Amino acid sequence: MSVRKFFFDAGVGESRAVVTLAGRPERLIIARDGDPAVQVMGARVAARIRSVERALGLAFLDLGDGPDAVLNLAPEIGPVAEGGWIEVEIRSEARTGKGASVRWLGPTTGPLRLLAPGPGIEARLAGLAKGAPIETGAQARAAADQAQEEVFETVFPLRGGGSVAVEITRALTAVDVDLGGRAGEGAKRVMRVANIAALGEAARVLRLKGLGGLVVIDLAGRGHDGSALLVAAREAFAPDNPGVSFGAISRFGTLELTIPRRARGALDALTGDSGTPSDRTLAMQLLRALEREAAMDRGARLEALASPGIAQAAQLFLARLTQCFGDRLSLVADPTRTGFEVLRRC
Repeated sequence: MSVRKFFFDAGVGESRAVVTLAGRPERLIIARDGDPAVQVMGARVAARIRSVERALGLAFLDLGDGPDAVLNLAPEIGPVAEGGWIEVEIRSEARTGKGASVRWLGPTTGPLRLLAPGPGIEARLAGLAKGAPIETGAQARAAADQAQEEVFETVFPLRGGGSVAVEITRALTAVDVDLGGRAGEGAKRVMRVANIAALGEAARVLRLKGLGGLVVIDLAGRGHDGSALLVAAREAFAPDNPGVSFGAISRFGTLELTIPRRARGALDALTGDSGTPSDRTLAMQLLRALEREAAMDRGARLEALASPGIAQAAQLFLARLTQCFGDRLSLVADPTRTGFEVLRRC
């Protein structure tokens, strides 16, 4: 049985919770100072109806902070009008290009406000841990850094040979299974063992990145034992329930499934519109680098050089580090840079 471990890293401007499975990161949950509380899954909000699209059966809601949310106009809700006030619960968080989806709770009155917060990052981790110990400190920082690095990877090796590649398109997430040079007796057995391993790895990676919606897995080979692979798939994706739905393995050797979207995924939280690490993400890395160097050498004067966007994002939280390490830390915006560098000054 694979063992899960749990870690919590409380950093300057950002906290990260990590779950590992058999020593590899399985989940990364990120909470940042300034994240709108009204956008958190489970939050109850007094919202204003901004517009109603009756042809689509949707209403768009102003939550007071962050992007508009979407409400499906089910018959039991009754008539709604633009400008009206309703109480809703965040059912799935906003992600790039899409607002949060909400559940109708009933009518209310203004103004826009948070009625009850959703569970924080520590409560979410405790719910996953179910009483298991949660590690903090240096081990948690290392686990979170490793998880964050892996979120940006595309190809993941399988034990025993072969790999799984996970790539995102506008319509779906594509997973490709490659046998590589995997060895073993009997081609069919090798293929079956590799595909079962790939299903487990794909499930881990999708949870780590926080991907949901339609997923298509291109299994290795043809002539699959569909029943056995579906059993393996259900076991691999069981932690994502309720709401996971599988299709039959097609004659082309693909398995389609849908995974419900709930909390904002780590990949979405860490990236900008370009799909690369955002200035805020790099600013948090810069602050952790400054903190690490300052702790290692209590007498060193440290200067961080960063692109203007990264420097601006980091400057908001630099004072918290200088409270701990004094004014020997400085931050300079350098328009010639695209990243950052921490230097020791005499």
